[in-house]
Amino acid sequence: MIVIMAGTLAGTLTRMLLLRLDYRQYPGYPHGYISHLSMGAIASALGAVAVPALMTKDYTAFTFLALAAQQFREIRNIERQTLENLEETRLEKRGKDYIEGIARTFEARNYLVMATAFITSIAAVLAGIGAAVGMALLLMLFSRTFMTGQNIGDICEVIPAKIHFKGSLLCVNEIDIMSVGLPQMRQKIEREALGVMIKPKDDDARATLHDMGQRMAIAHTAALIMGSKKEVDIPEFTPLVRKNPDTGAAALYIMPIEKDMESLILAVKRTPVLESARARPLRTQAGRIAAD
Repeated sequence: MIVIMAGTLAGTLTRMLLLRLDYRQYPGYPHGYISHLSMGAIASALGAVAVPALMTKDYTAFTFLALAAQQFREIRNIERQTLENLEETRLEKRGKDYIEGIARTFEARNYLVMATAFITSIAAVLAGIGAAVGMALLLMLFSRTFMTGQNIGDICEVIPAKIHFKGSLLCVNEIDIMSVGLPQMRQKIEREALGVMIKPKDDDARATLHDMGQRMAIAHTAALIMGSKKEVDIPEFTPLVRKNPDTGAAALYIMPIEKDMESLILAVKRTPVLESARARPLRTQAGRIAAD
């Protein structure tokens, strides 16, 4: 019983720790936390129970792990469908790539806490409760590091940019964003809008920034953190990220509630790099030759 409790507790605490990484991805209301913690506790219990089953050579008990894996995949589908339904009412869209990344993360973290519980239980059996505590702490640290992932600030330089117009064409530095017809709208944008340049540090970052899903994620994160003045009847206030086709750099335009350039730069830097957008051309021979 102590072995099972040690593993279950370690896995559940790991899931609680990982909840702190979800503020950009999952709703923060109590129902979301209850759902995540409940699934984490179930996954932890399954991982912990597997160790006594293995010791008693009750190999049929491992079929529960297979059933759990199937349920976690189903939860991934449910999470995806939920976020896609919510997407219809959002003014600043997450995008399909961001939603798919969230669903994958939701599934992967359940596997991670199951593995944490399983390994902690093994440590408790082989070396006692003290070793189990040490192993649990080590696995929690690993889980937090492993699931953090890269942010835009890790692969790109983010600097302030100038908002200006060329006739009716809205520009951020040299990058054209969109056409704004009404003079009063142009004046308001010049007074209240903010813009930043997102410059890739290498060809890998340039390829990642080329992905439309990644650029939608940047605009969504900036609007979520800074607030946005966009409304259904004011398309001119839509946060947009557009790319310079010659250099690969991108520009963000936003009409924030709080006009704070420092906070905007930090919000852009903390946007996660999406798994579906991540590209590594420099790891290929052709990519390295082109970079030279």
